[in-house]
Amino acid sequence: MKVRVLGCSGAIAKDCRTTSFLIDDNILVDAGTGVGDLTLDEMRKIDHVFLTHSHLDHIAALPLMLDAVSSLRQAPVHIHALPPTIEVLRTHIFNNIIWPDFSCIPSADYPFMRFCPLNVGEQCTTAGVVVEALPAVHTVPAVGYAVQGLKGWWVFSGDTERNPAFWERVNQLPISMLVMETAFSERESALARRSLHLSPQTLLAELRLCEQLGCQVYITHTKPAETEVIMGEIRKLLADEAAKPSDESSPFSIQWLQAGQEFSL
Repeated sequence: MKVRVLGCSGAIAKDCRTTSFLIDDNILVDAGTGVGDLTLDEMRKIDHVFLTHSHLDHIAALPLMLDAVSSLRQAPVHIHALPPTIEVLRTHIFNNIIWPDFSCIPSADYPFMRFCPLNVGEQCTTAGVVVEALPAVHTVPAVGYAVQGLKGWWVFSGDTERNPAFWERVNQLPISMLVMETAFSERESALARRSLHLSPQTLLAELRLCEQLGCQVYITHTKPAETEVIMGEIRKLLADEAAKPSDESSPFSIQWLQAGQEFSL
C-alpha cells in the first residue's frame, strides 16, 4: 500500500496545503486543499473519499474535485463519513446554493457522488484495502482512520484531543506508521484544549498510552506560523525525557510530516 501526503497543514500559506492523503491511486482520506496538486487524471481515479469530519480544512477541495472530474467518470465517487458529517455536507455544501447537489446530478439513480454512512469501529473494504473508523474527540462529530497495509496499519488520529478510546483500539493493531495531529504550540495550549486539539505536552501524554514501542510517529495539522515552534517544543520534551531513567524515557521517534512525502506500507 502506498500513502502519499497531499496536504498536512492546519491552514493555508505558500507551500502549505490542508489535510489530505492519497491511498494507492483510488482512495482519499480527507479532502483538504492538497487535493488541488493532483492532475485531472489522478483525481479521476479516486473512487472513495473517507472524511474525518466536516471542518473546512478537511473538505475544502471535495466539491471542486467532484466538479472537475464528473464528466470524466462512469461511476459515482463514494463519500464515506459519519452520518452527522454527511448531514452537514448535504445541508451546507451540496445544497444547490453553495454548490450543486452532486448526489442527484445528473439523476438520483446515476449520480456523480454517493454518500456512504459509517460509524466508529466500522470497517470498509474497498478494492481490497481495509479502512476502519477510529474514535476521535473534537468539537464536531469526528473519527480517525486505520488503513491496513502489507507491513502493518497506517493510523491517523484525525483532529482530536485526549482520546483513551483511540488507544484501546490502536493497541490491538500492528502499527506501521502513526500520524498524530498537533495543531498548537504550548504557548497556545489553552486554545488547543478549548478547540479540542493536541499540543506537544498532550501529544506525548497520548503517546504514553501507545503500547507499540518504537513506532514511527509523524505529526500533522501544525499551523504554518507554529510549525518550527511546535517541533522545537517536541524536541525539548523528548530530550528532557531522554535524560530520565530508561523506564521513563520516550521510546518514540517523532518527525514532522510534509506534503509530497510518500510511504510504502
